[in-house]
Amino acid sequence: MTPNTESNESLFARAQRVIPGGVNSPVRAFRAVGGTPCFVKRAQGACFWDEEDKRYIDYIGSWGPMILGHGHPAVVDAVRAAALEGFSFGAPTRREVELAETLLALVPSMDMVRLVSSGTEAAMTAIRLARGATGRSKFIKFEGCYHGHADALLVKAGSGLATFGNPTSAGVPPEVVRHTLALEYNNLEQLEQAFAMHGAALACVVIEPIAGNMNFVRASVPFIRRCRELCSASGALLVFDEVMTGCRVALGSAQSLYARDIPGFEPDITILGKVIGGGMPLAAFGGKRAIMEQLAPLGPVYQAGTLSGNPVATACGLATLREISRPGFFEELSATTRALVDGLQGAADAAGVPFCGDCEGGMFGFFLLDALPQNYGQVMRTDNTRFNRLFHGMLERGSYFAPALYEAGFVSAAHTRADIANTVNAAAEVFRTM
Repeated sequence: MTPNTESNESLFARAQRVIPGGVNSPVRAFRAVGGTPCFVKRAQGACFWDEEDKRYIDYIGSWGPMILGHGHPAVVDAVRAAALEGFSFGAPTRREVELAETLLALVPSMDMVRLVSSGTEAAMTAIRLARGATGRSKFIKFEGCYHGHADALLVKAGSGLATFGNPTSAGVPPEVVRHTLALEYNNLEQLEQAFAMHGAALACVVIEPIAGNMNFVRASVPFIRRCRELCSASGALLVFDEVMTGCRVALGSAQSLYARDIPGFEPDITILGKVIGGGMPLAAFGGKRAIMEQLAPLGPVYQAGTLSGNPVATACGLATLREISRPGFFEELSATTRALVDGLQGAADAAGVPFCGDCEGGMFGFFLLDALPQNYGQVMRTDNTRFNRLFHGMLERGSYFAPALYEAGFVSAAHTRADIANTVNAAAEVFRTM
């Protein structure tokens, strides 16, 4: 083991001198919960170790990508082999084609797919594509849904913005968001009104089917059904942002779950990220052929990227997708995640602490409330002070949950029942002090 040479506190002090807030993504800063961030030194399986060599059971999994856990041998071997062949070429490679074919097989609503490097990039371009394909400017998003940090999407966006209480971001001119309509999640009446008023001008509706940036809130089946019906009737496109849920809540992503209850259901455009890259910077968006052929070089909607389809990232993604496609993978992952949520619920109930949780596949969330919220306003009623005590109590006992009330959590195939039992037992101790 590498000798410890520097504490988390000292590294954070150094970081704050050279990086805004000391972090390269806001939610890592512990501003919402207080205290000093853990600086991760290494990770393996379901755990990581900080610079002080303290071990944590990891329930953020790099915010979703690490569905196999850290350092899975098949993924490491694939990345090592690809890296030896070259880091980046700026020219097409076989693995780009193989990954595209794999994604289309897993998510059959897509006829074609374009690879990019981040979820923000994918969401930004999906909106541009919807506007270009329809010739319309307005679009609907929902309060608490986060689609990356492109200007037009930073309106009531949840996630880190919810943590810091900002409904939008400084630096975004009003004219940039004047075509963005932000509605309440799961509110059918608002949805109907918006289409009645603006239907002919709407390019698309973009939605997280399970919103992971206001913790874990599902879109109801009637709500998704009506989104589909209204989009089809008006000529708007339905865009499913599955950056979090893609190949995470099910092999076929969240849309495959809604298709069980809505016969023939498909979105027009799907945004993917996180799991499909296996921990490397990789994302994608795809849709029907007629829509995707509006992209350059075939059509007038421009998008480009120096590192799009990166050869090391595609190797990582392909290896990950092969592993999660094995028979029984999602059944076992779902059972492990459910054991965690049920265990936390039981521990909270025994201590008399208001608590409710939900999960799907390897994604979960919980609230210090008596009932699961259905929208952003209800999420905001949860108890921040109690959550902060829970977070730090769990951190002290070696379980690392998201350092913000508004983020979903993630379980990997590397989590064992012993890991779950350890976490639930720790939670029982913490709940008794709350």
